[in-house]
Amino acid sequence: MSGYDVDGVPREVIPGAQSPIALRGPESSEELDPELLALPDPPRGGRTLTVAVLAAAAALALALAFALRRDVAFALRGGASDDLGDLHLTPLANLASDENRLVRAEALLGAAGGIRYERPLVDDTFRTLPVAGRPDVWVDVRVPAGQETGRWEPPRSFVGRLVRFGAAGPRHRGLADAIARVSRTDVPAGAFLLVDGEAPEDVRWTILLAATFVACAAWNLISISRIVRRVK
Repeated sequence: MSGYDVDGVPREVIPGAQSPIALRGPESSEELDPELLALPDPPRGGRTLTVAVLAAAAALALALAFALRRDVAFALRGGASDDLGDLHLTPLANLASDENRLVRAEALLGAAGGIRYERPLVDDTFRTLPVAGRPDVWVDVRVPAGQETGRWEPPRSFVGRLVRFGAAGPRHRGLADAIARVSRTDVPAGAFLLVDGEAPEDVRWTILLAATFVACAAWNLISISRIVRRVK
């Protein structure tokens, strides 16, 4: 049943309802608040700065993840170690084919040009020594605490990761510069470093770290897309 309200607005009476419901036509729709329309537009400079910071953070995170790619590849690589034999006689081609892999080798190390160094929170010391008669192949050995004496002799068999000095992991980056600075012996370009005792499971923490960097970059890129996306 229908009728008219006192102001002439048509109404619809619903049986059982306590009060009538007024029906408003299109001419009675709410208008935009003029005070809201008078507000200034949001500043674009702040949005631009936010996008720039997010983009820079994403680029940095991706760069850090890319820098860990070799460590992640070594951590994911399984299998037995490759036998290189005597490093003094191993051809460069064989060394290059086993780069960033777990290898076994024997060698007589020379003391000239080597360095001794320590790491924070580690009681053991470390020595990086060249293979005798071969300046393009070096071995990094760990000396247990208490054995660092004047009579210490380096081992002659090794099992560890074979890398180039320029592509060493986070714990060995800058080692060639340290050798040149301390012993005044330049490491040849492209020289190999056998990190004795370093196995794939020792660097698996780099997988989580690289994944964190990638996730951070993805979050920043998604945030940028939401900021610059036009609202319809």
